[in-house]
Amino acid sequence: MYKFKAVAIAAGLAAASAFATSTASADELSLAYFMGPKHPMNKGVMTPFGDKLAELSGGKLTVKQFPGGALNKVPPKQYSILLSGVADVVFALPGFTSDVFPKTNVVSMPGVCDSAITCTEALQRVRGDLEKEYNAKVIAMWSNAPPVLITRDKPVRTLEDLKGLKLRVVAKASVPVVESLGAQAVAQPITVVNQNLANGVIDGIITDPSAIRSFKLHEPANYVTTWFPGSGSAFVLLMNKGVYNGLSDEEKGWVDEAASTELSLGAGQAYQRVSAGGLKIAAEAGNELIELSDAEKARWQAKIDGVMADISKQPVGDSTVGAVMTKMTGKGS
Repeated sequence: MYKFKAVAIAAGLAAASAFATSTASADELSLAYFMGPKHPMNKGVMTPFGDKLAELSGGKLTVKQFPGGALNKVPPKQYSILLSGVADVVFALPGFTSDVFPKTNVVSMPGVCDSAITCTEALQRVRGDLEKEYNAKVIAMWSNAPPVLITRDKPVRTLEDLKGLKLRVVAKASVPVVESLGAQAVAQPITVVNQNLANGVIDGIITDPSAIRSFKLHEPANYVTTWFPGSGSAFVLLMNKGVYNGLSDEEKGWVDEAASTELSLGAGQAYQRVSAGGLKIAAEAGNELIELSDAEKARWQAKIDGVMADISKQPVGDSTVGAVMTKMTGKGS
């Protein structure tokens, strides 16, 4: 049997997680993610991948989870720890390093999709092209739901209410869109936004509704504007290329089958379910849910249309933002 890269490093960090009580053995892949084991994506993608791999291999190739930042506590470094061999498999957000994955992050542009499911389908339409951005084996690629705006001190009911607000975004690609509405945009990982909103470092959080539950965003918040221009944020489950290439043909076959389109679609469906639950939690906590009228949304959209005309011409790899958007929506070849 083979010995995976992450084994030696994992040994020194194993005690950090109940899932990591011993080092990964020779037939185990270490899987690192920064959320807790109760996060919806564990049930939605991490555990299903591990279960399917164990089933296909008859228990010969399994997955050992290292959740809660056991192997890395800095979310934007997830891709780096994969490349350096700290973990065999990682959960990562391409938006945290948007300059590295410009095509993937096009899925966040307004007008691409309108739910976690349709955004995941958009990614799958161009997955073959997007995979070229990764120096890794792509196990799954999916999206969450379009964003809402969470604020503490100021309710946002009109375009004018956005003026001067400092709003957190996932990816730098969203900055021009937010600024076209009169707000300031700052990219931050989701793990710090609860505290930053509570302390007034930021005025609001642009995120999908599922994060309300996962990161207790209803606690510092008082208001949730239930619509904000944008589509989904991409997520990926990646395997170290050297580890994958070191597998036997039979083992690669197990991994390839476990990494099916159904795994990605299942993750998108999971996000769709928990997004609705996030808004319910906010309402039950006393947050005011603010619904914008169609007329008000149109005012915001008019501001965005101007900047999107320029954004669509921007190059991303060997293409443009507009061309990738067209393919993601299924309108292009």
